[in-house]
Amino acid sequence: MRCSIEKKQVFQTDRRAFLKMAAGAIVVPAVWTGRRARGAESKNDRIGVGAIGTSRYRPGTWGNPNEFDGRGTTIARQAGEFGDIVAVADVNQHFAGYFAENYGNRCQTYSDYRHLLDRKDIDAVIIGTPDHWHAKMAVDAMRAGKDVYCEKPLTLTIGEGRILCRVAKETGAVFQVGTQQRTEFDDVFLKAAAIVRSGRLGETIKALSSVGQPDFVRAGGSRGPFQSSPPPEGLDWDLWLGQAPWAEYCPERYFYDWRWWFAYSGGQVTDWGVHHTDIAVWAMGLDGTGPVSIEGKATFPGVEGGFDVAESFDCTLKYADGQEIRLFSGANELIFSGEKGRIRVNRGGLTGRPVEELTEKDNEELAGVMAQLCRGKQPGGHMKNFFECVRDRSLPVSDVYSHHRAVSCCHLANIALRLDRPLAWDPEKEDFVGDAQASALLSRPQRKPYDLT
Repeated sequence: MRCSIEKKQVFQTDRRAFLKMAAGAIVVPAVWTGRRARGAESKNDRIGVGAIGTSRYRPGTWGNPNEFDGRGTTIARQAGEFGDIVAVADVNQHFAGYFAENYGNRCQTYSDYRHLLDRKDIDAVIIGTPDHWHAKMAVDAMRAGKDVYCEKPLTLTIGEGRILCRVAKETGAVFQVGTQQRTEFDDVFLKAAAIVRSGRLGETIKALSSVGQPDFVRAGGSRGPFQSSPPPEGLDWDLWLGQAPWAEYCPERYFYDWRWWFAYSGGQVTDWGVHHTDIAVWAMGLDGTGPVSIEGKATFPGVEGGFDVAESFDCTLKYADGQEIRLFSGANELIFSGEKGRIRVNRGGLTGRPVEELTEKDNEELAGVMAQLCRGKQPGGHMKNFFECVRDRSLPVSDVYSHHRAVSCCHLANIALRLDRPLAWDPEKEDFVGDAQASALLSRPQRKPYDLT
């Protein structure tokens, strides 16, 4: 089954068609129907929220001398500004308790997220777990009638993405993915996307999605091997592993460093790669399709019992229309190049001659394109966008469908890098062309009873 939604709910992939649409009245996609139509309720009606996966990182994590909140805790706290946090689930009882402290006796703690999903007073869940749990939890949440905000990268495999798209469409759930560069960071990524979409750089774009190397490489840390030890008190290690293969506990599999194990993540290729690659796919109008060829090289730690994701990588994904995305472990930046010009953007700002030469009229036109990219809503807060969409049942700015296409680029890169050979891809069928070995990697065996069925 091809992952898609009705054409009225997605943008045209052709930039000229998009520009014509943006030049007129702003068109807001049709809203979802069939689930809690909160737009008809009182504006003071608060949305019940459950947080799944919160964390605290230990001192000394990649140079940070203090204990600090993990991403799951951060986004759940953001959600508390727009809804009522009524429950938290984490396999680490101490993390759940730490998170709940800020909400007095109003926030119930659970070890198993499924008990949280049973609650009728929860309308939306915030998922901030390690990557290998995202798809299973999101599917269970949608089936339980909840809307979902889930951190990136949304999936561990392309197969999971196809399932998520299907379930989101079947249930009508509002689903926001945590690729917050679309709405935050002073709109520099949004404006870059508008410049590309407007045709100011040309018709055939090449993007450099340069995302750096894993932290253990940049910080000169150990690659392993790592010694196992008993899990800390209060941690359900079997539940943390979930559908991933059984492994003895060691601190380097847990806390922040789970990112560097292929069983739980895609390493830097997906962890940071999906940030810039998502913007590239969005800006280039490729969020309804995929590449036709993937080719690249990578180096791996090669340590038994240690980290096993790519240390450095350089992979090019080519599309049928001649556009390209190069996913690279260089300096953190996203560069768009076309026959008319070149721009560079990262969280520090947006630069390039096409930016410097924008006139007041140009900026007014780009504002219309930016509004269209945001589907008629104001940028300036990813969580705010999610809650606005929960209320009016519209499609969030970082929807599950376009993210599936973006993160699939990263998964395709990982498969090509690990097989160490060029691959041909059919973006309609979402399968490799004549390559059974590569096709077998579109999904992974899952440990029962935690498998996604």
